[in-house]
Amino acid sequence: MNSPPSNRVLIMDTTLRDGEQSPGASMNKEQKLQVAHALRDLGVDILEVGFPVSSPGDFDSVQTIARKIEGATICGLCRCHPKDIPISYEALKDTPRRRLHLFLATSPLHREFKLQMDKAEVIRRSVEAIERARELFDDVQFSTEDGSRTELDYLCEVVEKAIEAGATTLNIPDTVGYTTPEEYANCFRCLKEHVRGIDKVVLSVHCHNDLGMAVANSLMGLKAGARQVECVINGIGERAGNAALEEVVMALRTRRDFWGLETGIKTERLYPTSRLISSITGLTLARNKAIVGQNAFAHEAGIHQHGMLCHSGTYEIMRPEDVGISKTHLVLGKHSGRHSLRQRLLELGFSLSDEQLDAVFADFKLLADKKKEVFDADLEALVSGRIAAVMTPAWELESYHLTSSTQDTPAASVTLKHRSGLSKSASATGEGSVEAVYQAIGKATGISVRLKDYQVSAVTVGEDALGYVTVEILHGTQTYVARSVSIDVIEASTIAFLDAINRIAALLEDVGEKKVER
Repeated sequence: MNSPPSNRVLIMDTTLRDGEQSPGASMNKEQKLQVAHALRDLGVDILEVGFPVSSPGDFDSVQTIARKIEGATICGLCRCHPKDIPISYEALKDTPRRRLHLFLATSPLHREFKLQMDKAEVIRRSVEAIERARELFDDVQFSTEDGSRTELDYLCEVVEKAIEAGATTLNIPDTVGYTTPEEYANCFRCLKEHVRGIDKVVLSVHCHNDLGMAVANSLMGLKAGARQVECVINGIGERAGNAALEEVVMALRTRRDFWGLETGIKTERLYPTSRLISSITGLTLARNKAIVGQNAFAHEAGIHQHGMLCHSGTYEIMRPEDVGISKTHLVLGKHSGRHSLRQRLLELGFSLSDEQLDAVFADFKLLADKKKEVFDADLEALVSGRIAAVMTPAWELESYHLTSSTQDTPAASVTLKHRSGLSKSASATGEGSVEAVYQAIGKATGISVRLKDYQVSAVTVGEDALGYVTVEILHGTQTYVARSVSIDVIEASTIAFLDAINRIAALLEDVGEKKVER
């Protein structure tokens, strides 16, 4: 990739790689492809879509995205191991704009305890991997893992050797969210001052949020001369997450006077993309999340409301439309047709296939018969439920029956249909109605799990508001998150739990089918 103009920041989104490492946020191939399409439409420059050598499933997902997504550079993560590079090339070779992202730790702590390598060995391994990668890739990024905790003089030496070996982008990650804005900026100033050939490459920032400074650190790295930022929609990622793409982008746009930098992001697609990621991963946003949270453009205090009536700029530094939040509330009714629904969903940022639209339209008609008013938030919830659901699920709910009273222990029976055509019924009791249903589903499917978290929230207002249920379950050591929506909270709870069970079933089937060595 050619170097960008001096004020142009490249956005490298790693939602499908670093973001997916959030506990419970794993996606199947179809969901990853849908996210990749959305990120491409958002205007992301580079999509880091996976770690091809980590598993056959990841290889397959990376290869599929590389074959089907056009318009953005497709990037795969790769260790500095000789065998990893050709495997990564096989996954990425079908896209004309491909990048290999090599990494090796450089900090004293990692060198001693994780790698058991001295300084010279780290440099030798890095250089050999970069040179081997350049035989297959024109675009090679090298990351000094835990770079923010690496001695500056040694970091300069590693970066200089990486440039000489042919790296085109140099990334200095704050892997554990340890650094501070000024300290991080000083790191880039030092590199620009002391490393020969630094003007020939793009410097990149990659920050984690363990101390809550990922966005601030990223921005200060850009201020000091970096021209690529690695970030994630909604700030998801391991531990406390990564720098939030929407926050970095809107900070640069809103305070263009201070930063003097531009991106190619279509900001009006930030909100729908955020909602898509939240729906697929099952990771609910905090109401007060910056830029895309439910309260980001809400005003309750009287003095704020008065100011907003006088001039929106008194309490809003961005327009909600700039990030894709519509001011329209009531949208459709029970007499509305499929064309009207499709148009409104497009305005909300959802581009659905005919099959998905048919399913959402059926859900919409059922909802419109039950509710007097259907809001944008209701539509978003319906679409989110359909998008997040596991494709071709192993189990579908045929029926459930529940008995509960103040005197008796809640009891539930469920009938599920397997994709093979077999129906299976089971009954169970529980301390509460939801637990009884979940125990019955566990018996019917034969999949044993532990419920870690269960949350219910209202999508809109009123007695007929949709209930949004989020469940988090543990199977072995892996966490799974799923959500569903319905006016009936028990029904939403049942469907959400069954979707989580289907995620487990899909993984078990995938592992069984793909026990092959690559």
